[in-house]
Amino acid sequence: MSMNLVTLLYLVASICFIQALKGLSHPNTSRIGNAFGMAGMAIAAVTTAALVAKLASNPAAGLGYVLLGLVVGGGAGAIMAKRVEMTKMPELVAFMHSMIGLAAVFIAVAAVVEPQAFGITHALGDPIPAGNRLELVLGAAIGAITFSGSVIAFGKLSGKYKFRLFQGAPVSFKGQHMLNLLLGIATLVLGITFMLSGNFGAFVLMILLSFVLGVLIIIPIGGADMPVVVSMLNSYSGWAAAGIGFSLNNPMLIIAGSLVGSSGAILSYIMCKAMNRAFFNVILGGFGGEAGTASTGQQQRSVKSGSADDVAFVMGNADTVIIVPGYGLAVARAQHAVKEMAAKLTAKGVTVRYAIHPVAGRMPGHMNVLLAEAEIPYDQVLEMEDINSDFGTTDVVLVLGANDVVNPLAHEKGSPIYGMPILEAHKARTVIVNKRSMAAGYAGLDNPLFYLDKTMMVFGDAKKVIEDIVKALD
Repeated sequence: MSMNLVTLLYLVASICFIQALKGLSHPNTSRIGNAFGMAGMAIAAVTTAALVAKLASNPAAGLGYVLLGLVVGGGAGAIMAKRVEMTKMPELVAFMHSMIGLAAVFIAVAAVVEPQAFGITHALGDPIPAGNRLELVLGAAIGAITFSGSVIAFGKLSGKYKFRLFQGAPVSFKGQHMLNLLLGIATLVLGITFMLSGNFGAFVLMILLSFVLGVLIIIPIGGADMPVVVSMLNSYSGWAAAGIGFSLNNPMLIIAGSLVGSSGAILSYIMCKAMNRAFFNVILGGFGGEAGTASTGQQQRSVKSGSADDVAFVMGNADTVIIVPGYGLAVARAQHAVKEMAAKLTAKGVTVRYAIHPVAGRMPGHMNVLLAEAEIPYDQVLEMEDINSDFGTTDVVLVLGANDVVNPLAHEKGSPIYGMPILEAHKARTVIVNKRSMAAGYAGLDNPLFYLDKTMMVFGDAKKVIEDIVKALD
């Protein structure tokens, strides 16, 4: 295979990745986008395998190693994706980010140890050019931060580990920001030292400090801010891949990494606006440390509670219903029951729509994917900015396992979430909220919505409650 053909195939793969991002920008074209992404990755993998076979001193052995990696990695990925539950999708994404970061570190180390094998030097013993050393520093440092940060994010998203750093509550200590600054400066100095002198010890120490820095950046971030962290780490993994692509003179890696890095950064910015966070604070890991505390008086406040029969009666006699899905819906895996309930309401002449907050769930787009799994029509699923103005004229809003994204405290000055855009469910004529208990959400704040005269609480597992509503609608 000629290098011209390799370059052409890499270009085709890159175009497929661009089309994949374009397709994934809208639910109606997401399947086509995924198809483009898979096609691009298949072309890139086959081209790389053929290139390795050509350049290796033992083509058969080189091709065998590549195929073995494809089988092991692809097989593990397929099994994990098939078995993962929708509630565990954020953890899977964090795990994949960590693997991209670790791969970037391994490639960078291998390139420094054996530069001639990567075509970075022309003769045995020649030093690595300073420009290539800079690219290796960037790829390795960002990759190490991505790996260790993603490991912490995985633990926080899982919520089942007793290890303190893996718990959802922020971990902070005195002098934390100063320590992060000193480690960042030390990492930068070591990187510059390696770039100027080629000192391998400085390179290794820089990677180790980057691993530590990745942990320290993520641990002060609480569970409520995990959607932003996921998108931020997604961006980091892309820049790590792009840095390694420059070192290896691989245009496909450069383009694909830049696409992931830039799209992840844009998504992080969108998430920050949706949560009223400062973008640069996210990058520096400086937010999430000041979590709100649940109101200690919430047990003394009374709420109106009802049954599934009550909910069926209210919604069955309404003209318009908006359903607000949250993480509780994902935990109960109630999306299929919700679709059945919506179908029965539609048959009664009720207009049913879904309102999606950008950070509902535990990762960007979590609720969209959940509803798509139940094949709920895309035209019924509306983003926050498209539906917020309709709450005031809506008869019934059904909130399923959501909390912070419908909390009116976001409109009150002095509140920890003041300024955060929310779904304005409190403006509807009647509000029905399904929760397992009166426990606070990720932000740790009590929700005044639950105590309004027009709000009816229905306690219990979302799937069981919705199934009972479906029966009552018959």
